[in-house]
Amino acid sequence: MTPSLTETPTLTADLVRLRPVTADDVPRLHTLMQDPEVGRLTGSAHSDDEAGAVPWTVEQLQEIYARWEGEDDRLVWAVEDLASGEVVGEAVLLDHDPGNASIGFRIWLGGARDRGLGTEATRLAVGHAVEVLGVHRVELEVYAFNPRARRVYEKVGFTLEGTKREALRYADGWVDCHVMAILAQDWRGPSDPGSPVRPATPAPRGR
Repeated sequence: MTPSLTETPTLTADLVRLRPVTADDVPRLHTLMQDPEVGRLTGSAHSDDEAGAVPWTVEQLQEIYARWEGEDDRLVWAVEDLASGEVVGEAVLLDHDPGNASIGFRIWLGGARDRGLGTEATRLAVGHAVEVLGVHRVELEVYAFNPRARRVYEKVGFTLEGTKREALRYADGWVDCHVMAILAQDWRGPSDPGSPVRPATPAPRGR
């Protein structure tokens, strides 16, 4: 099966919906990026002083999302909290390698932690990658000072494969980066444990 990344589907479960990012979502995402934890845990900030600083304006960020929408190696979703109807972060399948049937994954949430949203969003994205795109391998990286995220990935089925030692410079020290992956044969399905995925609704690219 040849994976298609020409459409960004809407994926819905019990707690979250993954849907295409719209221009109207970007101001909200820009605000969420100012959460210091987002900057620190994603490695985009290299000190406590930088955490919470966003290097783009809203207009520049809108241009970035519009450009990503036209690229065929990734799917970019806004993560919507179904309880509030608000966008709470971003989830991305990226760096698609058709020859090796592999793809990368990243996710960040701002101010919506410890409610299971990240776990469910990760299951939705991985399920789409394996079951719809037909990839064999989904890979991610997580920094050592983010054990909460690592537990989420392990819950979904990711396995630690190795460590890039002192890969991130933060404040006055160095932080290891853990490489994790899940293979198609390891995928237990999005309904395990208890997060049934409702049918995906394809959304054509373009606004």
